[in-house]
Amino acid sequence: MSKISVLVVDDASFIRDLVKKCLRNYFPGIRTEDAINGKKAQAMLAKEAFDLVLCDWEMPEMSGLELLTWCREQDNLKTMPFIMVTSRGDKENVVQAIQAGVTGYVSKPFTNEQLLTKVKQALNKIGKLDTLMNSAPTKMNSAFGNDSLSALTGGKAAVVGAAPAAAAARPAVAAPAAAAAPARGLLNSPPVKAPAAAGAPTGGRGQGQLRLPSGTQQCVIKALSIKEALLVVKRTDTLPQILDSAVLDLEQGDNAEIARLNGYLHAVVAHEPKPDSEWLQLTFRFVDQDAQKLDYISRLIARGTAQKHFVPGA
Repeated sequence: MSKISVLVVDDASFIRDLVKKCLRNYFPGIRTEDAINGKKAQAMLAKEAFDLVLCDWEMPEMSGLELLTWCREQDNLKTMPFIMVTSRGDKENVVQAIQAGVTGYVSKPFTNEQLLTKVKQALNKIGKLDTLMNSAPTKMNSAFGNDSLSALTGGKAAVVGAAPAAAAARPAVAAPAAAAAPARGLLNSPPVKAPAAAGAPTGGRGQGQLRLPSGTQQCVIKALSIKEALLVVKRTDTLPQILDSAVLDLEQGDNAEIARLNGYLHAVVAHEPKPDSEWLQLTFRFVDQDAQKLDYISRLIARGTAQKHFVPGA
């Protein structure tokens, strides 16, 4: 019996590794290949057959939407399952992908459960799910409470997760190096904003919205560099996890357009030096490497994140 083959397309190596590890943990018999952008994926699809494509939207050289459109123009790829995995979760983007012939849609950040559900649905439509399920373990080797970490470590408990507030003084666990991520399409329609928490720490460089697998939180930007942002969020019952993939939404311009910066949590500590700290301090590492987003971050740093665009507590 031939293996089911999946092509993972994303210009962020960190995301590609998460997706491949998730699939391999749940489906030991699966074959996974990867491509750094749509152009590379196009060349691979022209040479060999794949049962499924999991693809990012924003990439240099050729976007995920352009790759999808090309696939649907090829006789041998018209019915191949194609799942878009992207931070572009707005209604208009979903509709655009559906019109282009997408099979499924997974919004970043995602959990293993969300990703696997879409994969199983797609493969079931073409009658190939049983091939994978016959090789799957009885119990899924994944802890959905910390999917990104579990995906990278194979479910092993050796890597320390996010520390509770009482462990504020402990050094953060270093995350693996991240490479390039979504490129084109810096500006997107604004998502629905969560109300800012009352009593949020002030004196930072601005305010944004952090999307995590566990939900969306308003955040205060305390510091910003070309590689990372230091964020403060209100503590909730579900603690953010180190290595969780995330998306930082920053409002900009008079039209309230949103810049979506992809990355992962590199460190989680208490913001206040006490066990019951109400606020958490997160180090958010960027994985975007395209010139447009890097230029945007540079301009934010240069102008001190203009307060007319970011008003803490507003």
